[in-house]
Amino acid sequence: MSSATITTKAIRIQRVGGPEVMEYVDVELPPPGPGEARVRHEAIGLNFIDVYFRTGLYPQPLPSGLGVEGAGIVEAVGEGVTEVKVGDRVAYAARINGAYAQQRNLPAALLLVLPERIGFDTAAAMMLQGLTVQYLFHRTVALKAGDTVLFHAAAGGVGLIACQWAKVLGVSLIGTAGSDEKVALAKAHGATHVINYNTENFVERVREITGGKGVSVVYDSIGKDTFIGSLDCLAPLGMMVSFGNASGPVPPFALTELASRGSLFITRPALFSYASNRNNLEEMANSLFGVVNSGEVKIEVKQRYSLANIAQAHTDLEARKTTGSSIILP
Repeated sequence: MSSATITTKAIRIQRVGGPEVMEYVDVELPPPGPGEARVRHEAIGLNFIDVYFRTGLYPQPLPSGLGVEGAGIVEAVGEGVTEVKVGDRVAYAARINGAYAQQRNLPAALLLVLPERIGFDTAAAMMLQGLTVQYLFHRTVALKAGDTVLFHAAAGGVGLIACQWAKVLGVSLIGTAGSDEKVALAKAHGATHVINYNTENFVERVREITGGKGVSVVYDSIGKDTFIGSLDCLAPLGMMVSFGNASGPVPPFALTELASRGSLFITRPALFSYASNRNNLEEMANSLFGVVNSGEVKIEVKQRYSLANIAQAHTDLEARKTTGSSIILP
């Protein structure tokens, strides 16, 4: 079942650059094609990956939309769709940009039907970040009770979910954050220790906390500013998980840096590799829905922005003024 072409409000960029390149415009939305569904957004996720696409760090063909995460109601479906039906409450984190819109079409295979108890605001805030923590903790490295890990940006959206999920798993999480307020926030969400990297040397503190041993895994979404220090926090045979570049991309480095620190491992994972087929995606989502439904992991929406005021959302995100999760209301 499909519908007529409609007009919807959306954000478009014609060129890369600062927040000012995002334009709030009318776009024509055709009926969903075969295998597609049209979603009317009730809430949209705000993520640092959106900034990477806007600035050109992650290239894409232009002009383009932005945004990879949303939650809403299925308004229409194209031919052959079996995953969802009209009226379903759904959420997604998709590789295809375009979530910054009142409505959009996307492959139905990317949509997940929401449990009744999970609202749209929560869903839009948790899909990308929650699925990221799911694969980082269960698949990139299968953490087990008693492990000690370092997690940078522990008071951010991904970080606060990670603090709680680590506690569920019995993992000792050492977090870093950039202010005393953020340190307290991460501790309140289950981090075992939190280091203020603006007033303390995080490498020295990790060594102190671990009795000189170092940690088995470092999760680093900061990039350039923390990369070498992160390597210095690892125990021999430890795993460096570089999954973001908030301070800029990691510069080239010699592989001998890994050998000299004790035969370290390194990976640069991305969610969409782990969720590359429907079975994996559903399994990861069910794991996330389970810990959220149980109340063991709470998703906290700390900031809300209107779609028309998207420039302010990006400005705050880049200035690290946000904590927890942020959403955009269409």
